[in-house]
Amino acid sequence: MYDFPMYIGGKPVNKEEKIDVIYPYTLKKIGQVPKGSPEDVKKAIEKAKIGLEKLKKLTAYEKYKILLKAANILENKKEEIAKAIVYEVGKTIREARTEVDRAINTITFSAEEAKRIGGEYFPTDASPNGKGKKGFYFREPAGIVACITPFNFPLNLTAHKIAPAIAAGCPFILKPSERTPISPTMLCEIFLEAGVPEEAVSIIPGFADVGQEMTTNPDVRVVSFTGSLKVGEIIAKQAGLKKLVLELGSNSAVVVDEDANLEVAAKKSVLGGFAIAGQVCISVQRILVHEKVADKFQEILKEEVSKLKFGDPMDERTDVGPVIAVDEVNRIRSWIEEAVEKGAKLVKGGIACAEDKTVFQPTLIVDVAEDSKLFYEEAFAPVVTVKRFKDIDEAIKLVNKTNYGLQVGVFTNNIKNAWKFIENAEVGGVIINDIPTFRADHMPYGGVKGSGIGREGPKFAIEDYTEIKTVIFDLNA
Repeated sequence: MYDFPMYIGGKPVNKEEKIDVIYPYTLKKIGQVPKGSPEDVKKAIEKAKIGLEKLKKLTAYEKYKILLKAANILENKKEEIAKAIVYEVGKTIREARTEVDRAINTITFSAEEAKRIGGEYFPTDASPNGKGKKGFYFREPAGIVACITPFNFPLNLTAHKIAPAIAAGCPFILKPSERTPISPTMLCEIFLEAGVPEEAVSIIPGFADVGQEMTTNPDVRVVSFTGSLKVGEIIAKQAGLKKLVLELGSNSAVVVDEDANLEVAAKKSVLGGFAIAGQVCISVQRILVHEKVADKFQEILKEEVSKLKFGDPMDERTDVGPVIAVDEVNRIRSWIEEAVEKGAKLVKGGIACAEDKTVFQPTLIVDVAEDSKLFYEEAFAPVVTVKRFKDIDEAIKLVNKTNYGLQVGVFTNNIKNAWKFIENAEVGGVIINDIPTFRADHMPYGGVKGSGIGREGPKFAIEDYTEIKTVIFDLNA
């Protein structure tokens, strides 16, 4: 069984009150961590102030070497940590190994960016009052970073927050999802082993009271949160004068134009719709298909969904594992029932496995009404819907008819139609001839509208974790 402490300023802390970690597949306890409190956060903040001063003394090269060492340690522990991810999340072992690989890349990218945090000379004399003056700016650490991560990518989404923070010279306080605190704790231990100043590293598992102290404490300068729109709105309202990076999910669409390669679009949509049982912010949820090719596309899509093997996530052959909890199964079922009541047709799946209470069969639903939750809310489930459109303008309207706007995938060989989406889709990313689930860990990643504020990706996160300081020299004096 996994039994980890919390860390406050790099020091292990144990408490009597624990948070149990449950394996979603068997619903059995596989570990525990201490339950943190607001007082723990306050202690961590005092330590982080010391950590900030220590990080400021490190050179760019020293931060690069520390992060590179962390990536190497993680590489050597890949299988051990992948198994921990399976047990806490329920994703398949193949998906867990991929997540570890991505986290290694994220940390490596952050190491490289630590050497690139520069500034720029600007022509002060472009202004009438600037004659004889020289100006430039550079970036310095913004301060303490509060990081709150979700359950679905506990390792890589933690890496996306804490590795750029260290590259920028900022100490961090991390609150992982109470459901998945194991691999984030293991990663923090790796950072300590790699040489990050101990006062700069704190991880405090807990619930809303811990998160509230982290996001409202005036000594915290940056809040980086990945999670639901509802919680993100609460953080935005109560955080005060802080820099915010909020990644708040989506109900991502795929558009299949009449000239698209239907087999490629269908196969990729299945990959994007059912990875991690659909529990990805950029999962394929809504497939919009041109009416001229809809019948053929749906046949191919149904066949591809039928090939998926679901069940035990530790089985190397499994494609779709369990969802995170039984409550989610009940919610998914109710959303499907609502869609069917409003005229949708259930083509495949739609039921949970009797013997495996959290395994929900990969589900395909067509003709979903626009006022169904499966269309306008974030399903976060192994459910993909299909809806027909007449022309590209209608497809764009359907993509935008939601409060979310993270990414969209558009399969088309018509450059004009592709460009229409690039210009008019209300999203943070337009992926042409691939699914919205595509993400390279160094690219700018984030959304608009209810999908959040700011961008992740080490280079872009560092922009939020640093402040610009301007310098002017008056050479007339």
